[in-house]
Amino acid sequence: MDIFDLLNMIGGLALFLYGMHTMGDGLSKMAGGKLESVLEKLTSKRILAVLLGAGVTAVIQSSSATTVMVVGFVNSGIMKLSQAVGIIMGANVGTTITSWMLSLTGIQGSTIWLKLLKPSSFSPVLAAIGIILVMASKAESKKKDVGNILLGFAVLMFGMETMSGAVSGLADNPSFTGMMTAFSNPVLGMAVGAILTAIIQSSSASVGILQALCATGAVQYAVALPIIMGQNIGTCVTSIISSIGASKNARRAAMVHLYFNLVGTVVFMVVFYTAGNFIEFAFLGAAANAAGIAVIHSLFNIGATLLLFPFSNQLVKLAELTIPDGKEPEDAAEKITIDERFLERPAFAMELCRGKAREMAEVTGRAMELALDVLLSYDEEKAREVIRLESVGDQYEDVLGSYLVKLSSKNLSAADSHSMSIILHSISDFERISDHAMEIVKAAQEIQMKGLAFTANAKRELTTLAGAVQDICTMTVDSFCRGDARAATHVEPLEEVIDVLAKKVKENHIRRLQEGACSIVMGFILEDILNGLERVSDHCSNVAVEMITIYDNDYSTHGYFKNFTHEERQAFNTEYENLLQKYPIRKSDGMIEA
Repeated sequence: MDIFDLLNMIGGLALFLYGMHTMGDGLSKMAGGKLESVLEKLTSKRILAVLLGAGVTAVIQSSSATTVMVVGFVNSGIMKLSQAVGIIMGANVGTTITSWMLSLTGIQGSTIWLKLLKPSSFSPVLAAIGIILVMASKAESKKKDVGNILLGFAVLMFGMETMSGAVSGLADNPSFTGMMTAFSNPVLGMAVGAILTAIIQSSSASVGILQALCATGAVQYAVALPIIMGQNIGTCVTSIISSIGASKNARRAAMVHLYFNLVGTVVFMVVFYTAGNFIEFAFLGAAANAAGIAVIHSLFNIGATLLLFPFSNQLVKLAELTIPDGKEPEDAAEKITIDERFLERPAFAMELCRGKAREMAEVTGRAMELALDVLLSYDEEKAREVIRLESVGDQYEDVLGSYLVKLSSKNLSAADSHSMSIILHSISDFERISDHAMEIVKAAQEIQMKGLAFTANAKRELTTLAGAVQDICTMTVDSFCRGDARAATHVEPLEEVIDVLAKKVKENHIRRLQEGACSIVMGFILEDILNGLERVSDHCSNVAVEMITIYDNDYSTHGYFKNFTHEERQAFNTEYENLLQKYPIRKSDGMIEA
């Protein structure tokens, strides 16, 4: 092997790793976070967890990515540790698919059908289709994702062929064959496999490298077997690293992954080499090939899963003994977080953000509902809850804003980019609504503390206005949580009605002041309340219009109402008039006309 063979091997390895990354990334984007969502909503049936873990890993081509996601789920409290065990076991089974794909490079034969199965025959076709799809797609789309998957697969296979060709001459190199013989020592072979996998952080990639080395014909099964065992241990490094600084249960999930592979490997090695003292395994002296490596890899992972599946609870207990319970921060339950591990899975990270934004909207809606109750009928417990919810809303805004800024640098689809724009614009409005809810509560507390009270007419008017504000908040939260831009179109007519109602309440209050029926102090408080309620409806309008304009691919929020067609304006006016009738504010001598 000369310097040029070495350069070819390095280049082939680079292409192999890049192709694996590109294909996995394309598959993940194609799934659009749906696979991860399936894992998140997993049932308590452990056998289903194993199947799902295997399926997701087979699709995204990375057991490391699956286990890192599991650590993130457990850290976020989305998933229980007992659920994580099954997924981790399934991930080990799913990762064997890659080795079977790579084994296609070892197909030999002269018939046309066997030649067509060789990657060197069909990879160029896939690469051509892939590059056409990528170049024909100007923006992020499913078509571009498919193109990246095909290109990634073609580059992966080309890299594998290049590596195999570069090392084929090593069969006659005494130094190489001597080194391979040394690796037949089980302990040394396992150590090499574990270290290689820990460095490149992918058992699929390290198994692929081993399959490429088999092209030399100098790698015997006696050498390959312990290396494969070590590779299963080395792949645990990724999940362990990802669990650093995470919660106890997240660190335990990483330890479950380690113990599963460690116990499975030890049991297999002890049983196999003990049996070897009594039974002669003739295949150990034979030259390994890519298909044989895939068989061993699959048999071990499937066998380890079948062996340890009944002892899942014991694995959890072992992880709990390794990382015992300690004192949790008192405010842990109040802390809002989105795990940054998911930033490498942009589609699912965006789904998590949508979930947190919906939670924030619901918190805001609840705060406003309670604040209006406190205003009309003072309740100290509800007042304290509004203040708590306002603090929670602040946390949501801080966490979501910071996370979305980091996520914005990732490669997002057009739909996810739209979602990000809506959330970024809306969270500040929701936060301000919760601020106004707290201000309304403070006004109610001042009224209570000073022993003041609304007049009967003022109380009746406020009840009507509060009902309209409650309805616009509910409408806004519901349409936001459902992503329903059509429902959001009904917010603005009600916002304009609320402006009219607030204006009439102020006019009536001035009339009562002139008649001496209301105090000046109460007038100042009422003014603050009315301004707050108007601002709440304005923020609801902002959220609704943002949803409508972005979903319509029209980012000119201020120009939205100017672009109404005649029919749209007519429908708007009709709804506006109906709402004025629904929320009447009357004087003693009749209804106030708008």
